Amino acid sequence: MAKQVTFIHAADLHIGAPFRGLRSLSPEWSKRLERAIMEAYARVIDAAIDNEVDFVIIAGDVFDTARASYGDYTGFFKGLQRLDEADIPVYLVTGNHDPYTSWSRDFVEFPPNTVMFGAESPTFAAYSRNGKPLCLLGGRSFFNQTWPEDCDISEGISREEAVLALKRQFTAGADAARGAHAQPDSKFEADLKAIDKAPFMVGVIHTGLDKDFKAPVKPASLLDRGVDYWACGHIHRRQAYPSLKDPRVVFSGDVQGRDINEDGSRGCYLVTLEEKKDPQLRFIPTASVVWEKLKVDVSECLTVADVTSAILKEMFSANGKAQCEEMCVRVTLTGKTDLHETLSRGRVIEDIRENVNASYPVFFCDAIIDKTSAPFDKKALVKEGLFPASLMAIADQARKSPAELNRYLTEEFLARGLDLPADVIEHPKRCVNAAEDFALDLLMEASK
Repeated sequence: MAKQVTFIHAADLHIGAPFRGLRSLSPEWSKRLERAIMEAYARVIDAAIDNEVDFVIIAGDVFDTARASYGDYTGFFKGLQRLDEADIPVYLVTGNHDPYTSWSRDFVEFPPNTVMFGAESPTFAAYSRNGKPLCLLGGRSFFNQTWPEDCDISEGISREEAVLALKRQFTAGADAARGAHAQPDSKFEADLKAIDKAPFMVGVIHTGLDKDFKAPVKPASLLDRGVDYWACGHIHRRQAYPSLKDPRVVFSGDVQGRDINEDGSRGCYLVTLEEKKDPQLRFIPTASVVWEKLKVDVSECLTVADVTSAILKEMFSANGKAQCEEMCVRVTLTGKTDLHETLSRGRVIEDIRENVNASYPVFFCDAIIDKTSAPFDKKALVKEGLFPASLMAIADQARKSPAELNRYLTEEFLARGLDLPADVIEHPKRCVNAAEDFALDLLMEASK
């Protein structure tokens, strides 16, 4: 039977972080957001216990600052203690926000289940099942809040180095036991042999890879170390290298978005490593509040009340996909509408926002941005007889001959090795209208 190991990969908890960039925030939502990050962390712990994982990895930036509050400390340690009670080990590194120096100075002792990898050089650990090493782990923490450009944070983390280091640890343990007149010889010899046979190796680092200047590492350089899975932190969006189908170097993203730029679902990965198979990832959402940027086309709206309804409809649709209880949104209104002038008056936009927020307490709209425009006076453009008139004549001819349009577009797409989109085939007039408006927009913009 093939051996396997399962674990939670989480990163960038940023406990104690403020929520940034909100344009308008009610007192109720301010209090709600203060709870969101710790709630997300609690859901990471819940996911580990519910899925009965072998261990948990936290890849840096547990806290948002080097000197976190006592309440943040205790909240984090309570989660570790829950995992300890469930007999689930935790392996973590520090990040640039909470470097190793601050941990070594400020923190009380970890629970017995928790291992923090060192910062001056890589350190290693072994996870065992039924007394036999199953997975080797290696990692390196951020020492200070910056990382030297000439130092590779991943250097020295490999299966070969892990085996050598752990053998030294076991040997030192055996020597200590002999000095205490114990009888460890046979056990430690067995352990040493078993380390070589551990089927899995996991690396843990906090790095920008080639996407950020903080502790940069070339991702390709990580693939030939005998490491089955690199659990990375620092980049707040989920991504994997070489790909999600072959996820060898993985960012789990942050567990709770903190501003409108951290939109969409946030969480952690449930990772399964099985012999002779690629790593398997299952995303587990943990954010209780999700941020979303919504574009709402109001070109069909006849009244301001219609605009409010269109926004709420889009919010409900986004909420259904976001896997969360509550949602913060920033709405951009688009489209050509006779309401354009009305929307630009005084408090109209702010009144719409207040009505949206009063309708459903689980949604909070921090801003509505008006990007609508007034409809073209196409009759006037035709009378002018200039280039826009010629363009509209071509569009009108295309609307009258949809079959001919489809034949022409099919040939053009085939010549470029592309398939004609189904929407063009099914709704040719609608596509012509959109193309016409787009071209006129460009012409009008160029003429300003």
